[in-house]
Amino acid sequence: MLLTDMKPKWLPPDQHRKLIAAVFIVFLVMFAIRRGLYHNLHFKHRLVHAGVLKMSTDNRADLLEMVRSIVPPLTYDRHKGQAGRVGVVGGCQEYTGAPYFAGIAALKAGADLSHIFCTRDAATVIKSYSPELIVHPLLDKQTAVPEISTWLERLHVLVVGPGMGREQHIMDNVKGVIAKARQLSIPVVIDADGLWLVTVSPDVITGYDKAILTPNIMEFGRLFQTMFGKQPQKNASSENVRQLSQAMGNLTIVQKGQTDVISNGDKVLLADAEG
Repeated sequence: MLLTDMKPKWLPPDQHRKLIAAVFIVFLVMFAIRRGLYHNLHFKHRLVHAGVLKMSTDNRADLLEMVRSIVPPLTYDRHKGQAGRVGVVGGCQEYTGAPYFAGIAALKAGADLSHIFCTRDAATVIKSYSPELIVHPLLDKQTAVPEISTWLERLHVLVVGPGMGREQHIMDNVKGVIAKARQLSIPVVIDADGLWLVTVSPDVITGYDKAILTPNIMEFGRLFQTMFGKQPQKNASSENVRQLSQAMGNLTIVQKGQTDVISNGDKVLLADAEG
């Protein structure tokens, strides 16, 4: 099935391409980080002002060539798992759709294996959505951190937050899982309730340059308030994102919106291209 066939019924028809593009970019970056190519990626861009670049969409051939250099080729000498093993930490009684979409999007983007680490009461529901996902009902157990940690060494990347919820014992378990991922130098993408955890406890990820945070405008505002004690400056999104990245140890921040603002604390990239 092609990635462009993924059209969630709950999205307006004119919005599904943006979702696909966002999923594609996130997993493209994750592949790049895993293969040590992230800092060597070169997008066609134009200079907006000092230190701020805007991606160009006038040459898809260059973008496709970049993708080919990152995504592992499908050859007969490879086995299942070598094209990507993704872990998703999230899923609770109230929220089962978000971890499903994160996991299934990874498979549709080309990953071989997708693991969901969720609470016990979410596991059966998520399993019923698709037989392709590997579902672990561990997130609310007292032994969640050591049990999930045994799987982390097999993963290439960890996605934290979709459907995680905000119950304190679950957030404590997720803190332990992130700490183990950092110890193993596993790239971590944090979204949704994972960003709430970072807002409450920024030290859980600050200083880890293999992390990508993907806040929307409201989530970004809360993070900014936590780090600086004030709200972001109006009409200065590029500088706001750069400052927050620097304050958090130069991890990568993708502020989602009509124009995505991406920064590692050094450069800022603006991206408004659809899929």
